[in-house]
Amino acid sequence: MKLDSQRFHKGDQTKLSNLRKGQKAKVVFLNAQDKALRRRLLDMGITEGVQIKIKKIAPLGDPIDIELRGYELCLRKYDMSLIDVEVIS
Repeated sequence: MKLDSQRFHKGDQTKLSNLRKGQKAKVVFLNAQDKALRRRLLDMGITEGVQIKIKKIAPLGDPIDIELRGYELCLRKYDMSLIDVEVIS
């Protein structure tokens, strides 16, 4: 398994929380067991197949600003760790 400090390359699969600023990925799967959290992520537009770009990371690493579907959204690192992605760039 790759460490958080490594940069992921095109085609790699990882958690959204492991990506660095500027990287893009496609959502593969939502691992949220909590139905309310899963519904909240889906309502925010985080669905399988959507492309996400990491825009900004807070100085302490949490929260993280992402861009998807033409808007920006801040998510907690924990919530992002429940989202499996495939790296695009």
